[in-house]
Amino acid sequence: MTKYFAIITTDKPGATATRMAKLREHLAHVEATIDQLAIAGPLRDRDGNFTGSLLIVKADSEAEARAMLENDPYFHAEIWSDIQIRAFGAAAGDWVGGKTW
Repeated sequence: MTKYFAIITTDKPGATATRMAKLREHLAHVEATIDQLAIAGPLRDRDGNFTGSLLIVKADSEAEARAMLENDPYFHAEIWSDIQIRAFGAAAGDWVGGKTW
């Protein structure tokens, strides 16, 4: 059964140059795994600087979600200082057509 997993990453200080250098490879990975993504994109601070990434991944297990992330060129480039993966339940909003209760 497919579940959702929220993945929140935090960039290491100074990771922006590496992000930009690996962007083309990263986007190719996104395109190759797009069916596993409910949504994904960079996180930014108030000044627009990259601070990490947010992904909502469709997977059968946390291990499957982690494997998808670990195949990302950004993971191999070690731009993230922290990675959190949590089971996620979409309960309300546009995504779920209003509310689930």
